[in-house]
Amino acid sequence: MRAVVQRVNCASVSVDNEVIGKINKGFMVLLGVGDGDTVEDMKYIADKIINLRVFEDENGKMNLSIKDIEGELLVISQFTLYGDCRKGRRPSFDKAGEPNMAKKLYEEVCEYFNTCGIVTQTGRFAADMQVSLVNDGPVTMLLDSTKLF
Repeated sequence: MRAVVQRVNCASVSVDNEVIGKINKGFMVLLGVGDGDTVEDMKYIADKIINLRVFEDENGKMNLSIKDIEGELLVISQFTLYGDCRKGRRPSFDKAGEPNMAKKLYEEVCEYFNTCGIVTQTGRFAADMQVSLVNDGPVTMLLDSTKLF
């Protein structure tokens, strides 16, 4: 499982010109499910996101987590995080998870965040979405459950 985590002042997602998810200060997360990902991969990514200390404390040091600041999450499914661009000019998505399995893990990670008490908004799985955000910093982190990066 892969995630692009962006610290934001606000973010929203729309489908067909209708806002379906909107948050204030927190993380906008692009989440990709890979072929062979499991619940353990989901928990690894979720725990990393929940405990990332990239929000500033009273001294201006990145030392606080999303839990510490009572931030919110906007989680968007993004299979293109598994796009392999090393050969040719068209990405290969062979390593992306099968849609039914990917949707299940995507929904599970969102539910996991909710059970941890974090306000979580979502996009719509497999929809054409428009995402808007105000990146704070900018601070952007890349996570991979296989620890590739």
